[in-house]
Amino acid sequence: MTHPHDHDHGPHDHAHPHHHEPEPVAGSWRDPDDDHPLSIARRRFLAGMGAAAGAAALSGALPAVPAAAGERPPAPANPWGGRYRWFAGDHHIHTKYSPDAQYEVATQVAKAREYGLDWVVITDHGGVAHQKFSIDQVAPDIEAARLAYRDMLVYQGLEWNIPGAEHATVFLPPGRDTVEILRAFEAGYDGGVLSTPVSAGGRGLIARSTSADGEPYALEALRYLDRQVRSGRTEIALMLANHPARRGVDSPHELRGWRDAAPGVAVGMEGAPGHQAAGIPGASGGARGYYESSPGQDSFPGYAPTESENPYRTYGGFDWMTAKVGGVWDSLLAEGLPWWITSTSDSHQVYLDTHTPGTQDHASTGSRGAPVDTGVPRPYGDYWPGYYSSTLVGARSRSYVDIMRGLQAGAAVAVHGGLIEGLDLRVRAREDGDTRGVTVGGRTYVRRGGDVQVEIWIDLARRPNHGGAVPRLAKVDLIAGPVTGAAGDRDTMSAPGTRVVRTFEPARGAHGRVRFSHTFTDVEGPFYLRVRGSDGNRLTGAGDPVMDVPADADPWADLWFYANPVFVDVR
Repeated sequence: MTHPHDHDHGPHDHAHPHHHEPEPVAGSWRDPDDDHPLSIARRRFLAGMGAAAGAAALSGALPAVPAAAGERPPAPANPWGGRYRWFAGDHHIHTKYSPDAQYEVATQVAKAREYGLDWVVITDHGGVAHQKFSIDQVAPDIEAARLAYRDMLVYQGLEWNIPGAEHATVFLPPGRDTVEILRAFEAGYDGGVLSTPVSAGGRGLIARSTSADGEPYALEALRYLDRQVRSGRTEIALMLANHPARRGVDSPHELRGWRDAAPGVAVGMEGAPGHQAAGIPGASGGARGYYESSPGQDSFPGYAPTESENPYRTYGGFDWMTAKVGGVWDSLLAEGLPWWITSTSDSHQVYLDTHTPGTQDHASTGSRGAPVDTGVPRPYGDYWPGYYSSTLVGARSRSYVDIMRGLQAGAAVAVHGGLIEGLDLRVRAREDGDTRGVTVGGRTYVRRGGDVQVEIWIDLARRPNHGGAVPRLAKVDLIAGPVTGAAGDRDTMSAPGTRVVRTFEPARGAHGRVRFSHTFTDVEGPFYLRVRGSDGNRLTGAGDPVMDVPADADPWADLWFYANPVFVDVR
């Protein structure tokens, strides 16, 4: 048993013109009256989840929402223990059907399996060639991989060029209409298609894929996916924003807009991007995650770098939005609404692999062809899926829909370099007879003035990671902040009340499972909490991650994990 100890911007001036809402694409199943039984049930469900967040009191605390007459109080979400198993996966993987990648689908799936993953999403880049050619070519390859690797879940998705912003993973479970939904989605709403002139096969409706005139299309795209779910064409559809701060074009109001447009679809973002080998001295990328940009034409001006802080860089391999305590991610959580994080490989070309792309023209065929083995190691910037990054998802079973439900519910932990082998978080109200509590992504309740107990069990690493060493967990931070309700300024990017409440340190030589605990006493208002951990190799004086240095960032020497939050509401 270890012994814990205590530790104790301006408005968005990037112009966004108003537009008429885009017309839905073919197959949208729009219901003008929105009176489908699934729609009504969904509205009731979301009202129960988010009603408290919509009516903040002037004091900054949210009032408890009583149950309507004859209704039971809302039940805690993500109950702790007994129901979930953890499955490792990666929702951001490329193949030869991307214009800048090179591997066969089967190769990526085989490598993911070799490196311990249970599920993967194939996410080749959207655009005119992908929509016209690649979707039909990759679908049978994915089906073949499912048959060849029956213990792996292989999803079909795409990396969506979000109109007005960066990229995102969009994916669905296997189904009769999966390919057609993705095809219609991409044709109607991909930023690459929308910004390509009609003469070149696109729609020519927006100036650039990332220009502000595309923002209404992004919202309609998410509503389109939501309609596919409510109509029964697919059981679930998810969108996760990829490398959100890399170019600074995912503004805070866009993140909020996506979440609000389709809260069951747009559920989060990469807390840590892929391309983690790119910062190794001598690798081709220059900066870890390929985070080497600076403000551009379509960037949000609030992300301006300073001498001490640069949003366009990673911090301990994690995106600045996630790594900064009281930053963009926390500003979203402080509204009391879900927004989850993940970690992926974004695997295009693997560090020291000897293959180069095939010889086909992607623009005219939708494929680069089979990769060519040159026998010469290449200083690429990526790792194989599961080799360095993984997202652990809590699910009831190893099934396509259940894994997606786990992601949708925030039951996920982002881990780098095998820093930990398992995390068990339990949050419960002590005086309410809550013997079970909830876990990551969950929501629980406490009486005003009551206490909330947090227990953290961590399974320490027991074996060497692929960097050749057994990682040592040096510290675990418990972070918490008040839930203050919907932000008046949609471009709010800070949560001043969020802080590191306590830091725990495993004893030197600790092995197996360690436990830490903390109690929040006399709780008067709703709050959220989250957990992160580090190997302690590179820290600021305050114990935060250090900004990664381009061309000098060994990913194996700076390991972190981040868990998704738990919300605590006051009755």
